[in-house]
Amino acid sequence: MASILERDFKLQRSLPEQQGIASPAILQFVEVLENQIHEVHSFMLLRHGKVVAEGWWSPYGYEHPHLLFSLSKSFTSTAVGLAVAEGYFSMDDPVLSFFPEETPTNQSDLLPAMRVRHLLSMSTGQAVDTWSYMVDRPDGNWIKGFLEVPVVHTPGTHFVYNTGATYMLSAIVQKTTGVKLVDYLQPRLFVPLGIERAAWQESPQGITAGGIGLSLKTEDIAKFGQLYLQKGMWRGEQILPAAWAEAATSLQISNSDGVQIDWTQGYGYQFWRCRHGAYRGDGVFGQYCIVMPEQDAVLAITSGIDLFEMQSLLNVVWEILLPAMRPACLPDCAADQNALAKKLSALRMQPVQGQASSPIVSQISGRTYRVDANELDIETITLNFIEDDCTISVKTVDGAETIPCGYGKWHQGQSTALFSQPLLFDHTPVTASGAWTADDVFSMVIRLYETPFYHTLMCHFVGESMLIEIQINVSLESMKPLLLTAQCV
Repeated sequence: MASILERDFKLQRSLPEQQGIASPAILQFVEVLENQIHEVHSFMLLRHGKVVAEGWWSPYGYEHPHLLFSLSKSFTSTAVGLAVAEGYFSMDDPVLSFFPEETPTNQSDLLPAMRVRHLLSMSTGQAVDTWSYMVDRPDGNWIKGFLEVPVVHTPGTHFVYNTGATYMLSAIVQKTTGVKLVDYLQPRLFVPLGIERAAWQESPQGITAGGIGLSLKTEDIAKFGQLYLQKGMWRGEQILPAAWAEAATSLQISNSDGVQIDWTQGYGYQFWRCRHGAYRGDGVFGQYCIVMPEQDAVLAITSGIDLFEMQSLLNVVWEILLPAMRPACLPDCAADQNALAKKLSALRMQPVQGQASSPIVSQISGRTYRVDANELDIETITLNFIEDDCTISVKTVDGAETIPCGYGKWHQGQSTALFSQPLLFDHTPVTASGAWTADDVFSMVIRLYETPFYHTLMCHFVGESMLIEIQINVSLESMKPLLLTAQCV
């Protein structure tokens, strides 16, 4: 049964033509996503405040949150706007004034000139993203890590994308309000919009990560975009100052290098400017909240796409959806609407293709393999093959876990730490599919379906040995496959 929040705050739905969009254009958009982009997990399109199309590629679903990465930054900006409006601090307060005890011994001459507004506009004067300098500190003091990175440009004059700057905004909100940023937003943003169970990762200091780490559902992202499109107005109530919504999404600093892509249109306060008069909150691997004021439209997207595909995805929006938005209603066409509805109801990620059995199954099933020393700290692996699915049981130095795997289908499992990203989460739910792709090769795909990630495991069996090749779909680090060797016990 839906909760009270879901019943009362769910966005209204409408047929596309009633909001001036032809169903075939949306169908074309979806087909291009599948055929050219490949790893989009969900989307929701709003026009005139109503949902005209939505879809989730199973096993991703409406009810599941998705890790937003840097789209989190736009929510942190919102908290800052609210805190400034409530008088907790001002845009021109020096950053050092909040953390005098963390002032570096050998501080940069320009550091005292850094203000809150410079954190917001990514113009701190530092020449690099401070993130790695913060999170790699053995003492876990991310604030000190940020402040120790030299300020080499006059703050406010030089754009450098800086996730550490967003963390500092979160730290300032917590220092001045006395509550974590995620908790500060709860009564001011999440409750009014009907956003439930917002989860946000924290630093070792117990401060909301700010720049990354927020997980929300697709409709939550769409509501957030609609709030900004309406200049902070929601259901007749001004829950965010209109002046802040305007300033945050307007050009605050230029970052143009002459190349006409959506990352060189300028930056606001934790929002990117786009071509076509649009703006967006943006997370790596294709997490988008795209607001198109001229078309009175919002598009929310979650994905697991490569960095080089992120511009391609935006191009599809501009080339297909944007021209399809008409100023007036269009004639209904039941056939077109039914074709789109049929497509949206059948979206799915293909399970692993292959055979459900192999001549060597009886020799392999239930046997334990001891794994040679490896960076995942896996000690043993056991595969059990049964009629409808299989399980992979893994023992590590920290414990043991079993992941069920379906043949020709996705089999949901319990949360796992084995394939989680250490800085973001310790455990995450998974779903897995597998098949014999050769007589001596069992292949699995394990999807962390609340994140952009999935892992492909190929288990090669040779006599008493097993070679496991593990590949992640997207990463900010090396994409080189991890190879594990194991011997039957």
